Amino acid sequence: MILRRTLLLASTALATAGSVLTPAAARSRPPTQKPARMPLHLDSARRQLAALRSGETSSRDLLEQYLRHIDRTNPGLNAVVTLDAEGARAAADRADRHLARTGDPLGALHGLPMTVKDALETKGMRTTCGSPDLADHVPDTDADVVALLRAAGAVVIGKTNVPTLCQDIQTGNPVFGITKNPYAGDRTAGGSSGGPAAAVATGLTALEVGSDLAGSLRLPAAYCGVYALRTSRGAAPVVPTRGHIPRPPGWLTSSDMLALGPIARSAADLDLLLDVIAAPSPADGAAWKVSLPAPAEAGLDRYRIGVWADDPYCRVDATVRALLDEVVARVRKAGATVDETTRPIGFAAGDRLFQRLMYATSSATATDEAFAAEVRAAEGLADDDPGALYLTSRTMRHRDWARADEERQKLRARWAAYFADHDVLITPAAPTAAVPDQTSVPTPQRYITVDGVRRSYFDQTSWINLAGPVGLPSLVVPAGRTEDGLPLSVQVIGPYLADRTVVAVGELLARVLPAAPRPEALTG
Repeated sequence: MILRRTLLLASTALATAGSVLTPAAARSRPPTQKPARMPLHLDSARRQLAALRSGETSSRDLLEQYLRHIDRTNPGLNAVVTLDAEGARAAADRADRHLARTGDPLGALHGLPMTVKDALETKGMRTTCGSPDLADHVPDTDADVVALLRAAGAVVIGKTNVPTLCQDIQTGNPVFGITKNPYAGDRTAGGSSGGPAAAVATGLTALEVGSDLAGSLRLPAAYCGVYALRTSRGAAPVVPTRGHIPRPPGWLTSSDMLALGPIARSAADLDLLLDVIAAPSPADGAAWKVSLPAPAEAGLDRYRIGVWADDPYCRVDATVRALLDEVVARVRKAGATVDETTRPIGFAAGDRLFQRLMYATSSATATDEAFAAEVRAAEGLADDDPGALYLTSRTMRHRDWARADEERQKLRARWAAYFADHDVLITPAAPTAAVPDQTSVPTPQRYITVDGVRRSYFDQTSWINLAGPVGLPSLVVPAGRTEDGLPLSVQVIGPYLADRTVVAVGELLARVLPAAPRPEALTG
């Protein structure tokens, strides 16, 4: 029913706009008539920027389109939770005056209205990270990545929703409530970048920056049917992370596993934003720059593609497995060399290492009293206790962390050896399409269902966390839909620093894979 209703509404709206025609209408239309374009604010970021630079529209006019769309669409979605319309109008007017005076754009994002994830600090604009303790927090400086956006000319409209302190894989908090999935109100938008992904999916913004430690960027993208790139992370991140909460406001460090990355409705727009945010931190800018290599190849027929379609460690449901089978068939038909047999690493061992490193880095902000209690609790646990992995990882000594880090480097070397013979690896993004929202359910009682079988709630992120501990670039690409009209996605993993390669492969895949659905908000 949802699928039929969505398709009917989308078809009706597009037909009215002249984009979808019945055979009779196609015959009767004058040959010189062109299909009507979608409203500018719902078009791609590249199209909007071209219109701004050519004078087809002004930043102020485009902003007003966005504000009207947010006013119509956001109440039923709750993706944008803080809106600074007057501040955005002032910034848009400044961008317009600058262009009129100089004839030159401010930067690559000149005059483009954008929202920002509420985990990233914004100067003069409330940044809560969904925490009641930060409900009135107004930073006096921008997060490094927000500063890059503003320097490129972006107009920051407001903030998008997250779970409390980004500590969930669905999006809801006591300050602002729950963000709904754009395709079904009872399904989760994912987390922690659920607000950003839902906002991009419904055209409340063309671009966003999400954060990803444990799938927080890519899971929402998969559930909301948009593109998202977790950028490479080595000794330093490709995208600077200072100013991301958590850590607490004012901290100069962030987790050694945290990566930021762009969200968009196309791979081409991802690449546009990547150009802006891939940069050293201000403290390092005098000494080096980030210069990511060009894509490995130009055509899909030139790529050597590995496919890891399923695994006993984290089985996917029949719909996702059918999508991966279709991916193999279509990519092979496009001329790519496809390998369905090899595996870079052991799934279980890689996931255990990921959990150990994630729990270790998350303990940095614990209070002294809470951490001392965890140390005492860990000392009394047997190795096979269900809570042992969590507590012993949270409280590990530096010697243990150094050994875990050595294990991480060895795992990174195994991935590098795999990519000596493969250009990218395609996997599922998640075991299923978007699962029911369980914000009101205590975490120990949450679960997902895969082909009728109850599974761990945290299995949602097992596939996208394959790349996490070793900092590989990982792209979510929307492809196809379920019978109920929910978007499906695949993940593309590439070698370290091959961010542009995975984005290029995502753009090539979009030409051959089944089309993803579009939410009603994008029909104009």
